[in-house]
Amino acid sequence: MEKLKIAIQKDGRLSEKSLQLIQESGIRHNQDSKRKLISIGENFPLEILYLRDDDIPQYVADAVADIGIVGENEVMEKEKHVDVVERLGFARCRMSLAIPQSEQYTGMFYFNGRKIATSYPVLLQKFLTANNIKAEIHEISGSVEIAPGIGLADAIFDIVSTGSTLISNRLKEVEIVTRSEAVVISNPTLNQKKKKLLDQLLFRFQAVRRSKNNKYILLNAPNKNLDKIVQLLPGIKSPTVMPLYEKGWSSLHSVVNENDFWDIIEKLKKYGAQGILVVPIEKMIQ
Repeated sequence: MEKLKIAIQKDGRLSEKSLQLIQESGIRHNQDSKRKLISIGENFPLEILYLRDDDIPQYVADAVADIGIVGENEVMEKEKHVDVVERLGFARCRMSLAIPQSEQYTGMFYFNGRKIATSYPVLLQKFLTANNIKAEIHEISGSVEIAPGIGLADAIFDIVSTGSTLISNRLKEVEIVTRSEAVVISNPTLNQKKKKLLDQLLFRFQAVRRSKNNKYILLNAPNKNLDKIVQLLPGIKSPTVMPLYEKGWSSLHSVVNENDFWDIIEKLKKYGAQGILVVPIEKMIQ
């Protein structure tokens, strides 16, 4: 039987979230097999390969793996022939330039003639060229943030999530070059059977993502304000409205986006909504 081979990061920030996404998509596999660098899906034709994140674009481009979950920054850096087929919304970060806190930043041309340490020389060189800046790039792996402190470089170009690592090394972020998140990449030459499996897998991923971004909401509302409340809670197509035993009142069921939740709750209270219940959604199919 044809299997879809997916490469995920063996260790690090993406590994846990990638495995969680696969699990929440209803796919069971032998977790202990992670130590053996491969595991097999028990109820979906999926083969999971555990690799270094910076190797994943190459393995997918070479068709060793059919697809992969990897940081978009690695895709941009490696410049391999792969397709980005889904953005996953987690592991968000930015690729930024940082300098010592004691330095006064005067703009991008501050970097002219400077030494910049990075693990992402391709992305950095593109940025420097686009802005007509001539700087010396020092390519190093790991612990880039210590480079200015030990005199190896004047600045760094690296991943920034919270910024706490920069602060602990007495650095400050001065330019955001690009932003990144976890993405699914695919080999462009998948056969039809594997494309069908990929579509099925992405369908599951999308259902999981929608469930995390939305909440199921139930409330009681006075009929006189139903039209206003329905406008606030359009739901997927339209909300469910059912009459209550008490005249003049209805029960309304709908879906609300997590980002708009608290704003909407305040407005619902203003229109007389009562008994508001908010329930997490396990899966959301459209």
